[in-house]
This record gives sequence, structure tokens and C-alpha cells, in this order.
Amino acid sequence: TLINLDLDFIKPFRASNKVAFAFSPEADGTLVLWTMTGPLPFMAKLMHTLMNMDKMVGKDFEAGLATLKSISETAARA
Repeated sequence: TLINLDLDFIKPFRASNKVAFAFSPEADGTLVLWTMTGPLPFMAKLMHTLMNMDKMVGKDFEAGLATLKSISETAARA
């Protein structure tokens, strides 16, 4: 299963990206592959080299995956 979304950022730089969630069954659950693509202007490239992007957005991604897990488990029980 594949879900595609448009994701627009306001800070620290305006950006419009494409996000995809790909789901595949695993023995003990579901593997979720979360990808994001979009243009990477010079200032964004510079920021990527100087800052720990995982530290900046990792918590948001983890929270999003936890919410996705909760919603899917609730839907599976319904």
C-alpha cells in the first residue's frame, strides 16, 4: 500500500515536498517506509551540512509514526 502527500514547510525555509508512506507486511507487524523528496536550494544544502537534521525533525517523525500506528490499530479493531 502506498500513500502520497504534499508537505509544505514555512520555517526555517519555505519548501514544498512530496511525502510517501509505503507499507509492507512483516512477520511481526508492518514495515513503514517514509520518504520525502523535493528541491534542495543552496541555503537548505548548507543547513543540512551544518545542522543535525535528524535531531531537528526526528521527534516529529517519531510522533507521526506513533500516531499512524495508533490510528491503524484502532481501525483494525473496528
